[in-house]
Amino acid sequence: MKWILLWMLPAVLAAEVTVIQNANVLTITKGSFKGSVVIENGKIKELGEKVLIPPGAKIIDAGGQFLMPGIIDCHSHIAAESINEGAVSVSSMVGIEDVLNPDDIAIYRALAGGVTTANILHGSANAIGGKCQVIKMRWGKDGEAMVFKGSTPGIKFALGENPKRQGNPTPLARSTTLRYPATRMGVEDVIREAFTDARAYQKEIQAAKAKGAPLPRRDLKLEPLVEVLEGKRFVHAHCYRADEILMLIRVADDFGFKLRTLQHVLEGYKVAKEIAAHGAGASTFSDWWSYKVEAYDAIPYNAAIMFKKGVTVSLNSDDAELMRHLNTEAAKTVRYGGLTETEALSTITINPAKQLAIDSRVGSLEVGKDADMVMYDKHPLSNYTKVQKVIIDGDLYFDRDKDSSERAVKAARKKALLDKQREEQKKEQKKTPGTRRPA
Repeated sequence: MKWILLWMLPAVLAAEVTVIQNANVLTITKGSFKGSVVIENGKIKELGEKVLIPPGAKIIDAGGQFLMPGIIDCHSHIAAESINEGAVSVSSMVGIEDVLNPDDIAIYRALAGGVTTANILHGSANAIGGKCQVIKMRWGKDGEAMVFKGSTPGIKFALGENPKRQGNPTPLARSTTLRYPATRMGVEDVIREAFTDARAYQKEIQAAKAKGAPLPRRDLKLEPLVEVLEGKRFVHAHCYRADEILMLIRVADDFGFKLRTLQHVLEGYKVAKEIAAHGAGASTFSDWWSYKVEAYDAIPYNAAIMFKKGVTVSLNSDDAELMRHLNTEAAKTVRYGGLTETEALSTITINPAKQLAIDSRVGSLEVGKDADMVMYDKHPLSNYTKVQKVIIDGDLYFDRDKDSSERAVKAARKKALLDKQREEQKKEQKKTPGTRRPA
């Protein structure tokens, strides 16, 4: 028996290997070439014009199609059952990880658009909102399996109109008790006061540990802010106006922490030098503005200007529909700002990966990184390109041919289930006929 088990051991330990051949490979960080990528146990083992193909490997012939890293969206709200806890101005005690919905069809649609990773954010109703969660689009898995393990946790901040909205009386107000703040000045005050409390809480913890005394009672609202002060949690801040961007940079400098990303940041082009000096990233729209007053003073050159000023820039969706074509959003930076094709693609791959501190694992095609990639039939920046396949951790999660071929079968199955439901309803109606209503 022992010898039989030893004989079987090599087969049990054999790695799962897939080789994608004859592809136009866009690595983003290491140039481009026509060749192959070897995937083993969910990681990129080798890539180049010529590679060693292990015996028994599964072969995928790309037929000259384009292969690039999976798209990363640094600002999304899909897969979340609820995104705003708007009753208070500081809601750092709540978290998106508790409301992830793995059955949200937007996940599959994002996959069909080439997105493999996304930062799922709390909403912008609060000056300090809830905790964020980075996920991979592992469609078909449960909520826990979708979580990007090892990613640095984040928290959502918001400036401007949204966090002060419930502090303004309106004819439609349901209550006379309005939430503070009601002005942009008040938003800054809320953030400063929260971090003043967090710093005091941090000192209590440090003093207790130094003395070997019992720790103070846990404060779930202040704990995430202490993590921010200690560099263990990233701040992703919703903002638009240049004056507020500078304000938040000053607040962060005063309390000794770094803003990880400025989200939307439509007036970032005005203060790109200051953003770069602080070390914050910018996750913006390509050409989406004028949907409210504070979003009017925007230009399509915003991303390119910040990029050229040394800011790590990404393009995000903030929308389930826009998320499906971030590749063509990136193409706009070539037209508006003159970025190269590689620079444009970096705004949806390696740059958001850097902003989320997951660039050691995703964002480019390099040996040792997660095998997260997308195959297009034409160049990814073309208006006419279509996603053909999406691979995450070496597993195929979207295949256009398979999707198309299964639609008729799924439609027939759906019809059969609906017909069965109608028959069951008719039977129930016969068993329990309705009673007459009195005249």
